[in-house]
Amino acid sequence: MIDPLEARTISVQPLTQEAFVPFGDVIELCKAPDFLINQELCGRHHDLAQLDFSPQMGNGRAGISLFDAVPRRLPYQLEMMERHPLGSQAFLPLHEAPFLIITAKDNDGYPARPQAFVSAPGQGINFHRNVWHGVLTPLQSDQHRCGLFAVIDRIGEGNNLQEVWFQEPYLIIQ
Repeated sequence: MIDPLEARTISVQPLTQEAFVPFGDVIELCKAPDFLINQELCGRHHDLAQLDFSPQMGNGRAGISLFDAVPRRLPYQLEMMERHPLGSQAFLPLHEAPFLIITAKDNDGYPARPQAFVSAPGQGINFHRNVWHGVLTPLQSDQHRCGLFAVIDRIGEGNNLQEVWFQEPYLIIQ
């Protein structure tokens, strides 16, 4: 018999492109830049995310916002997930501290069992359009201000947010 608490417990894993591919893109420096610019003093790591803004509403466009989130600690209680049916959403930390990324595949309009990742310094992510994910969750750091992120997502008309609240929360552990 499975312990109900174990069934609702999820261990984090390192964020890698291979593990994250069903949900989106990992945005990080490559081993070498795609090409050099600015008098060859700047390496350009080119086109690192598949930004996708639905043409359904016609007037959607990419917008850049700053989010300043309250840091959390593990274990973390996951009570809800959300998705954005009209556009992708990219998170670029403006710090070196790790953040928690929670995702889930779709199960007939409801999140399947979540997966949890922890970023490494220098990693950002892009959730593909319509991918279930947890809220922005920076992890507490004594060394860095860790809640500030640049976010690139769809700005425009239409409902671009769906939320699901769980009857019983999941527990995300180290």
